[in-house]
Amino acid sequence: MSKRNNHLNARELEIVRQPITDVIMTFDEALDRFLADGERKGLRSFTIEFYRKECHSFRKYLINAEHSMLIGEITRNHIDQFVEDLQIRRRLKPGTINAKLRAIRTFFNYLHDYKFIEANPMQKYPLMKERRSNVETLTTSQVKRLLNAPDLRTFTGQRDYTFLLLVLETGVRLNEAAGMLVEDVKLSEGQIFVRNTKNHFHRYVPIQEKMKQQLKRYIQLRGTCETEHLFVTIEEQALSRSHLQKTVKIHGKKAGITNVRLSPHTLRHTFAKMCVMNGAGVFELQKILGHSTMDMVRTYVNLYSQDVHEKHREFSPLKDL
Repeated sequence: MSKRNNHLNARELEIVRQPITDVIMTFDEALDRFLADGERKGLRSFTIEFYRKECHSFRKYLINAEHSMLIGEITRNHIDQFVEDLQIRRRLKPGTINAKLRAIRTFFNYLHDYKFIEANPMQKYPLMKERRSNVETLTTSQVKRLLNAPDLRTFTGQRDYTFLLLVLETGVRLNEAAGMLVEDVKLSEGQIFVRNTKNHFHRYVPIQEKMKQQLKRYIQLRGTCETEHLFVTIEEQALSRSHLQKTVKIHGKKAGITNVRLSPHTLRHTFAKMCVMNGAGVFELQKILGHSTMDMVRTYVNLYSQDVHEKHREFSPLKDL
């Protein structure tokens, strides 16, 4: 019987150098685990669907490029090639590419944290530089025209008017409005409980007399339904996010508003602008809007605060020339 050489050759030494992972898992298996983990952690269905969609975009690229579908064999170079494909072949904007990268980064962070992969190809992976676009808002005249668009002689008109008024009064996000329940409306306390939040921190937002009166009127018209959601269809089903998005576009078109991208988020920006112009402070605005950081609130203040213009009038170097 032949005796093997005790000294390892070049090929055997390479095996020694390579990290060994106990987990051999395909991309699809890993993605299923990742999404299931998100559900266990109570992530919103919209967030889970976002991760699914963007990770599938990367999966499709790997298949088309004939790369390995084992998660342990996906490298940073594959990410680079994916980004290049998004830029050159698909001509996507930096913001769209960054959304995909954020989802993929969260996916690989999960795999690395749970020891499914030895090396994380997304570790410290840079996002693309984005040119900050202007925050689109409506003028006071456009707001009035928008609120005059729904037909208040119909249930759907009353419902849509209530929704538009609510976003303009409180600045709630689309998901927050879609997830709002009748019991969240605290008319006697003059506030609304916001539960379906982006950062999972519930909050109360104040409402004033005009909003309270309209909510009271709408809730009476709404009556008792099987669903507890505040905004319902004629069939008494909860209104979807997409339906609420269309509501803004439809009534914006009726109002003849064509120079602004019409969406619930545009109404949220409009709320913030009007609050700042009426003297709201950054801390009050942050609390009402539910921002976890001050970054976006400072943007609103920098864009719309009249104090800046007044102070500049006082200290302008050209004042006494």
